[in-house]
Amino acid sequence: MKKVKGMSRPRRGVYVLPNLLTSMNLFCGFYAIISAINGQFETAAISIFVAIVFDVLDGKVARATNTTSRFGVEYDSLADLISFGLAPGLLIYMWALQPMGRLGWLAAFLFTVCGALRLARFNSVADSVPGSDFTGLPIPGAAAMVATTLLLCERTMVSLEQWPVIPMVMLYVLSFLMVSNVRYSSFKKHSLFRRFNFHMLVACILIFVFIAAEPPAALFLISLVYVISGPLGIFRKNKEEVLKTPMEEEKLDA
Repeated sequence: MKKVKGMSRPRRGVYVLPNLLTSMNLFCGFYAIISAINGQFETAAISIFVAIVFDVLDGKVARATNTTSRFGVEYDSLADLISFGLAPGLLIYMWALQPMGRLGWLAAFLFTVCGALRLARFNSVADSVPGSDFTGLPIPGAAAMVATTLLLCERTMVSLEQWPVIPMVMLYVLSFLMVSNVRYSSFKKHSLFRRFNFHMLVACILIFVFIAAEPPAALFLISLVYVISGPLGIFRKNKEEVLKTPMEEEKLDA
């Protein structure tokens, strides 16, 4: 396979620190499953969020210390499938989809299998397709949407047991977005940090204050904005193309 310029091939071997963080990710996912089975739904949702933190850290640490390895990539994917595929699917089923019977657990299974397909597709093209965007909704983003929805409902005392079709539709939408070709930002652009100005700093501080004041609502809004950013990007791109086409035709006529 031809090596892509600018892409570093993962090294062979096992590195302690990034794989230890991946193990903590897997531990949080397993604990979320145990908590969901025991009916501790809020604890399970929080565990999924902690797993997301460890998932972000293991990649950052591996790239910063130049300890990326093929073993680490595969291990990270397996941990992600448990923490962000199986755990959220089981959690949403135990929390709201049990009254739906077969339709409920099939929706949870669809979420899990689409997450697995998303991870498999990402691993198959990670070494050959450079870029700063993801193809399809990343599985941690889908898991965050599930967890924040539960936390917000528990915070506002809104029970979805009488309307299980709402979380079921949400799972179908998230499953479709994971295996779709919709582009999502990976926030890996270094220019994003170079152009960080004072106003953006103030905005980040305000967001942090909002999260500290109302964690469920803030995290839900952040997750929702990220989930819908992909489809909105398609509409914006199509609009730009529609506006660009008449301008090009005018230049040709001139």
